[in-house]
Amino acid sequence: MSNQGPLRIIHCFRSPVGGIFRHVRDLAERHSQQGHAVGIVCDSSTGGAYEDALFESIRPHLALGLTRLPMQRSISPSDLSAGMKSYREIKALRPDVLHGHGAKGGAYARLAGTFLRASGYCVARFYSPHGGSLHYDPGSTKGRVFFAIERFLERMTDRLVFVCDYEGNVYGRKIGPPRTASQTVYNGLRPAEFEPVGLSAPAVDFLYIGMMRDLKGPDVFIDAFVEAERLSGRSLSALMVGDGDDKPRYQSTLQTLGLADRVTMRPAMPSREAFAMARTVVVPSRAEAMPYIVLEAVAGGKPVIATRVGGIPEILDIDSAALVEPGSAPSLAAAMSGAILDPSSLNAAMPDRAQFAQRFSVETMADGVMSAYGAALAEAKARGLKRFPSSLS
Repeated sequence: MSNQGPLRIIHCFRSPVGGIFRHVRDLAERHSQQGHAVGIVCDSSTGGAYEDALFESIRPHLALGLTRLPMQRSISPSDLSAGMKSYREIKALRPDVLHGHGAKGGAYARLAGTFLRASGYCVARFYSPHGGSLHYDPGSTKGRVFFAIERFLERMTDRLVFVCDYEGNVYGRKIGPPRTASQTVYNGLRPAEFEPVGLSAPAVDFLYIGMMRDLKGPDVFIDAFVEAERLSGRSLSALMVGDGDDKPRYQSTLQTLGLADRVTMRPAMPSREAFAMARTVVVPSRAEAMPYIVLEAVAGGKPVIATRVGGIPEILDIDSAALVEPGSAPSLAAAMSGAILDPSSLNAAMPDRAQFAQRFSVETMADGVMSAYGAALAEAKARGLKRFPSSLS
């Protein structure tokens, strides 16, 4: 329980898929169990049956409900109407904490929170980038626009919460040293996720699991698979799990390369279910913040090959032999063939399980975030702002 008493917490983000959605679900469940009222505001046009099932699983922990509105991925004129709709919905929920995740969710949450603050309400405004706009090149036109917007919105932010040190460093380098309070709180896993995952029969050699878009590297995975077969001198097998707009292109590539009999594609599914189908998990991302899939795989006792991007070195260790260069199919192929020819070497490169479990637990994550909420609210109250009259107190 926060030293501010039970809180009303709203998480705002655009796309209910991937790591952001997982992060919010974990926080919502844990904070609800602690006696806080939690709600979600997110996009209504993203996600499918798998995400709908996840929403159903988290509904019992959403005392403030689930609000879904159309939110475009890119900046567009529709943002004005979507922003106003989200503000009206958020105001009706009388939040104490508004936590925006990702660039679009962060903008909506902080703008809504600032309007509420202007009316004298004690609302703490939080922002977690989760990569988002930080992936842009600062020399590009889009990068300059997004970073200028981020710098402007920083004035409306009470706390920046980064999911890894890398993310905080990139923010400082591309946007500028934070002019508001900031801290790092690592993503965390539930106790059950630290149970080892066994293999189902027959198991494939490699698993790619994630969004089907080039940023996550499915194309690199396919190219590396071809080269790994050549290097190992063996016919290999793989499973690619996930959904996304680019999936048909990857399916076409598999057909063109004659790999459809050895590389199977399946829609999104629970990660541990997918882990049981493969010996080694491959994360070929070109960019990441603190990817849950790496945490989940390591916790489940699966050997992992991953690119040296984002917070992944903070999970596996900066000098880990399991790390490869991003966007490099030859580098990834060498590691994949090495895992086939000498599986023990990759297993030996995985983190110590006891230390890993202590560092990346959901309890540690939720308590760290709640501590930040309490500190920001205390500062807001010190400025004479008052919580909504009907807020829990």
